Amino acid sequence: MSEGLDQHPVLDSVDALTAGARDRTPLSGPGKSGAALERVTLDGTTYVVKYLDSDADWTLRAAGVTGSPTVELWRRGVLADLPAEIAQPIVALAHDRARPTLAALLMEDVGPWLIPATDEPITVAQNELFVDHMAALHVAFWETERDVDVVPARERYLELSPRMAAAEAALGSDHLVPRLVAQGWPLLESVAPRAAAVVVPLVEEPAPLVAALASTPQTFIHGNWKLDNLGIDATGRTILLDWEAPGRGAGAADLAWYLAINCRRLPVSKEATIAAYRAALERRGIDTAPWWERQLGLALVGALVQFGWEKALGGYDDELAWWEERVVEGARLLA
Repeated sequence: MSEGLDQHPVLDSVDALTAGARDRTPLSGPGKSGAALERVTLDGTTYVVKYLDSDADWTLRAAGVTGSPTVELWRRGVLADLPAEIAQPIVALAHDRARPTLAALLMEDVGPWLIPATDEPITVAQNELFVDHMAALHVAFWETERDVDVVPARERYLELSPRMAAAEAALGSDHLVPRLVAQGWPLLESVAPRAAAVVVPLVEEPAPLVAALASTPQTFIHGNWKLDNLGIDATGRTILLDWEAPGRGAGAADLAWYLAINCRRLPVSKEATIAAYRAALERRGIDTAPWWERQLGLALVGALVQFGWEKALGGYDDELAWWEERVVEGARLLA
């Protein structure tokens, strides 16, 4: 166990974390990072172990946090202080002293409550719950002075950049997402030139976007509100997995990511989802009037900085047209 971390202990051996495990079964899932999952039985209880190895996982390499951002969140006590609306299933973890690139999470088996990895839209009620609980997370850490900046905002906006794709290619990585990122970014200029004029310079250097967002209210953000990472437990809490891109940031950045990555499965319009999130902030006592339009506009620009490559691969459809209009509108906020 790491010294000086008794309140939030981290085992120093992955073998120690899983000692005595029986019925070990490899699991497959929708993730594309390279992380390995295994269902095990410990003391008569079923758990899932997630192995985080930066030698195999391109997202961990992009984050650049030794051991993984999840381990660092645990050490800082952030995961212990999530609001009641959020359920995170980690019960113990390890960062291997003998192999510093390796960490592992021991988690409750929440498989039955996760959103199925299909192409079907979620329900209106599920969508409303997720954005309401997203707001709850943000309000719990609103303008916090705690050290929550595990993955800096600049690195989050570079995670899906040509720089990342080039670094993975140089390593000989054959992961799908970095290869698609490399293919998609060069297409954006021809497919959506007005959007490309704004976001391509930012995906090379996002400092202007990061600085502009930092002038708006900040909170603790998860960084990946993808439906594959979400569920609803038996008590109605949102299960939130994959804490691999967390840090200080604008709450609307989480919302914009949610809109961009889950676009095909949302049961209502983006505008309705945005309004639901804002209303959830207001219900919890946050006055959004002074800053809302600026932060939202910048966050929507930021979402295309993260996903311009993916939208370009789909061609110029209604989805990309929506984002291009938002980006053109938001460009003035960068000045």
